[in-house]
Parts: sequence; C-alpha cells; structure tokens
Amino acid sequence: MSAVLPQWKIAVVGSGAVGCFYGGKLAALGQEVHFLMRSDLEHVLRRGLKLESAKERTVHLQGVRAHATTQEIGPCDLVLIALKATDRDALETLLPPLIGEGTALLTLQNGLGADEFLAERFGAERVMGGLCFVCLNRTAPGVVKHIAQGRIGLGEFSGLPLPRTHDVALLFKHAGVPCEVVGSLARERWRKLVWNVPFNGLSIAAGGVDTEAILADESLTYLARALMREVIGIARALGHELPSSLVDDQIRLTRGMGAYRPSSLIDFQEGRPVEVEAIWGEVVRRGFNAGAEVGRSEALYRLIRAACTRRGG
Repeated sequence: MSAVLPQWKIAVVGSGAVGCFYGGKLAALGQEVHFLMRSDLEHVLRRGLKLESAKERTVHLQGVRAHATTQEIGPCDLVLIALKATDRDALETLLPPLIGEGTALLTLQNGLGADEFLAERFGAERVMGGLCFVCLNRTAPGVVKHIAQGRIGLGEFSGLPLPRTHDVALLFKHAGVPCEVVGSLARERWRKLVWNVPFNGLSIAAGGVDTEAILADESLTYLARALMREVIGIARALGHELPSSLVDDQIRLTRGMGAYRPSSLIDFQEGRPVEVEAIWGEVVRRGFNAGAEVGRSEALYRLIRAACTRRGG
C-alpha cells in the first residue's frame, strides 16, 4: 500500500445516489472529482451537493465540478461507474473521452455482467469492481441521504489485487468509507446478490414493501431466507464458496436498516427501468447452466418481469 495518499483526477459517470455519495466523499477529501450529470446539473452547479447522514455530519460541497458531457471532463486517472445496468450500452460512447493511457475503470454497478462488458470493450487490465454494501436514497436534486452501512468490497477483474487496488482503497478509507480489498471480485459480487436477489426482488413482487415490512411478515421472511440459501448454492456451484452463516448475518443487518426502500423498488415505483436481467436473470441463467437449483430465483425473476411489463417498462 502506498505511504502517500495519491492525488488523482477522478470522474463519476452515473451521478445518482451511489455516484454522488462515493464521489462526494472523495471530493470532500480534496480529490479532483468531476461529475457527469443529467437532471441535477444546473441545481448542483448553483447550490452544490449535499450528503446527509443519520450517523455522520452533513457534508455540503460547493463549487462542484459538474459537467453535461464527458468530453468536457477529459482523460482521468480513475473513473467511477455508477450507471444503472439498464444504461450499460451508453458507456460505449461515454467512456472513451475519459480514458487515457493509465486510466482505471471502477464499476460500482449491481448484479452480474458489468465487469465483462467493460473488459471486452476497454481492456480487462483497466477494470476494477466495487461492491457497495450501503443504504442510500436520493431525496431531492443534489441531495443524497445515507441511511446505513457504506462498506465497499474492492477487487480486480483480471486477477489478484494490484498496488492500484490498495491505492484506491486507501483513498476511500481516508474519505471515511470502509473499504476492503478482496481476493475474488466474482465471489464478492455473489455475496452482494445474496441480499439483492431477495430484498430488492420481494419488495417489488410483494406489492411495494420496504425491508422492515418484509421482515415483519413471516411468509416473506421465510422466502427471503430460502432465496438467500438458493443464491449461496448457485454461487458454490460456480466455484464461489460462501458460508451458510451469511443468511443470518444478512437478516441481522437488514433489521438494522429500518423501513428501507431498496433501489429497485424506487426505480419500479418511479417508472424507471429496473435492473431485472443483471440482478435476477443472470443469476438464474448462470445457476441453471451450472446445474444448481434455481426454482425460487426463477419464480421471483418471472414475477418481477411480469410486474414491469404490467407497469409498462
């Protein structure tokens, strides 16, 4: 790990709750962070970016470097990618202006397939992945509320951690973000899916309920546990060993979130595309091809697809 904190030019592509929170933390640390923004651009340029938290002091960043295009930003040392998986194809045109000789691409996207997508188009040697175990909501233009957790599991797509992996982790740690360098990015992705598959999924399939309501209902809690065990089984069939104790750990952590609305539920209720294929479809397909039991996950996947079709998207 580097003894001196690196000073990098950093771009954030996908300035929703996740991008603004982690990019804002790095900006507050003093890093040169540029945000690609859409609807919030004028608001943030005038009034700044606010990170609210129930457990930490509110951070209000003024003079935020916000831009309408990646051409305005130019080549960077590090690019944080926090676009929804449903917008993945846009990266083919958004990323090239940001990429220089040594640019690293750190995807913070949910589900499966993000790492492979970037590696195929921009080179596996550039690609890193970060799994964000965090409860966040965007509550107003330029305002992100941090509800609970915040840890990042950070790894390299193409192999074991490199010096840059530890440098990025060092930046996040100095910014007040717990960050753990992991030996297997793929295993960490499945670890997060153990939570995302049941709680993001049941929140939609059960009619628009938050995590507190899921755990207050005996039948939904039973399903959440069964889905978690099934996802662990799929991960193991693919060679990613996860402990059975993860089920109880996730239930305990979820109880501490209170009445949290998962991001997929918010997308569904607000009429935005839901990351159906990245979170549920790929889990089912990869599990089926590995010979694992996928019955409950497939049923949930089909229910969410049907709900999105009825909603109109």
